[in-house]
Amino acid sequence: MRDDHRSTVIDQLRDWIDDLRLATALLTRVPMPHPGGARPEGLARAQRAFPLVGAVIGLAVGLADRAMLGMGIPPLCSAALALGAGAALTGALHEDGLADLGDGFGGGRDRAAKLEIMRDSRLGTYGAVVLLVSFAARWSALASLPIAAVVPSLVVAHVLARAAIPVLAANMPFARDDGLGKSAGRPELATAVTAVVIAAAIALLCLPAKAALLVVVVTAAAALAVAMLAWRQIGGVTGDVFGAAEQVAETAILVALAARFS
Repeated sequence: MRDDHRSTVIDQLRDWIDDLRLATALLTRVPMPHPGGARPEGLARAQRAFPLVGAVIGLAVGLADRAMLGMGIPPLCSAALALGAGAALTGALHEDGLADLGDGFGGGRDRAAKLEIMRDSRLGTYGAVVLLVSFAARWSALASLPIAAVVPSLVVAHVLARAAIPVLAANMPFARDDGLGKSAGRPELATAVTAVVIAAAIALLCLPAKAALLVVVVTAAAALAVAMLAWRQIGGVTGDVFGAAEQVAETAILVALAARFS
């Protein structure tokens, strides 16, 4: 009996390691060997590890910002450079989704046109505007945070924002039959719940209870707003919608924390 239990624990640990490796490969530019679970079901299950990868990204961005502040670089400059470093680490994956969504929803006349525009890699006026607004909001919010709140705020923002992705993927229909969002698969509800629990636990570890509750509510509201917009515009979600939801939630969290701590 003990051997069976030990074997089960080892198998579960291996599954988590595979999920972390795959989630890291999906969400960052960090080179990772393709784990054995890189099948549709493996891709879907790996979404439970999105908050953990988000925590590492947020920690890296926060430490970069703190290091530059420690060198005497002004807060506005260090915040901009830290956000740029974060975009380099992730390959601007979610920023690209936000820009595509802005161009598609802003410039398309109907569902088919919106989806076609979202496939176009070129940046249009609507995409540029939403990127500018998102970056400016995060930049100013980060620069206004007390230095002690920089790292925990960034960790929580990246954790909660990425937990929104499996929730949307598990509950929303896909707007097209191909693309990155569809290829990642539909996670089980248990996967989405696991991601949310991990994200909420990290938020509670990093922030005072009231602040943690605030940003959980803000994340839910931001993700719901993007989901409702996507439903009305294209009838479901795509990889670009996931990226946009992450960016909207991340921005909303940092603004909320800046308002609370400043």
